[in-house]
Amino acid sequence: MSGRIVLAATPIGNLADASLRLHDALASADVVAAEDTRRTLDLARGLGVTIGGRLIALHDHNERERADAVVAEAASGAQVLLVTDAGMPTVSDPGYRLVTAAVAAGVEVTVLPGPSAPLAALAVSGLPTDRFAFEGFLPRKDGERARTLAALASEQRTLVFFEAPHRLAESLEAMATAFGRGRAASVSRELTKTFEETRRGTLGELAEWAAGGVKGEIVVCVAGAAPLALGLDEAVAEAVSRVQAGERAKEVARELAPLVGVPARELYASILAARGAADGA
Repeated sequence: MSGRIVLAATPIGNLADASLRLHDALASADVVAAEDTRRTLDLARGLGVTIGGRLIALHDHNERERADAVVAEAASGAQVLLVTDAGMPTVSDPGYRLVTAAVAAGVEVTVLPGPSAPLAALAVSGLPTDRFAFEGFLPRKDGERARTLAALASEQRTLVFFEAPHRLAESLEAMATAFGRGRAASVSRELTKTFEETRRGTLGELAEWAAGGVKGEIVVCVAGAAPLALGLDEAVAEAVSRVQAGERAKEVARELAPLVGVPARELYASILAARGAADGA
């Protein structure tokens, strides 16, 4: 057979989810490029497979430098298997640069499908699955995270995120601020493992739950925004009327923003501007 690069999904927790094709590929590939060679050796031992080819490391820190050499091996006839620590290569994992280099060089790229944490979490979330967007990990810095979420506030597809357990509570609070505390969501942890758990509720409820500390690998699914029900001018007029009746501007802005499709702080600023104009008239 001519050389090619094979992207293989690996178990995300339960070894029994490994496909027969993955067993065969680990044993027969000329080169196995692994995100972590030690974890791949552990995987092979757990599956009762002996890796037959050369095992090399290909991870975030060396993929750019090694991609061309790995593609050259495939171009010369080698069967190259790419595996990451869990799930599908290239999905928040190494592999994208290797694939683009292979495509540019005209080298065949194929896939051995299998476990995927985003799809597993989406399937059990109880949220709409007909249209969704995978967003990976949110930025770690507060300002960047807030800007990212603000840009997604009016997205009507179900949103899927990865998150580290020690950042889960603050990320859920940031989502509640950007999307509204009543937005439906789910948190799945330790998928396919012994202590697998999925919590469903509003972002506000889940943020309160996560504040007590959560362990494990995390996937967060968030319902998409409802179709826009108000234009900005209508929302500002309604908000000003409600504020004049005694409600707090910030609370009104937070409630109406999802219906307009703008961040709450932007609507709040428009409310203040409208009130100032009315007072000065």
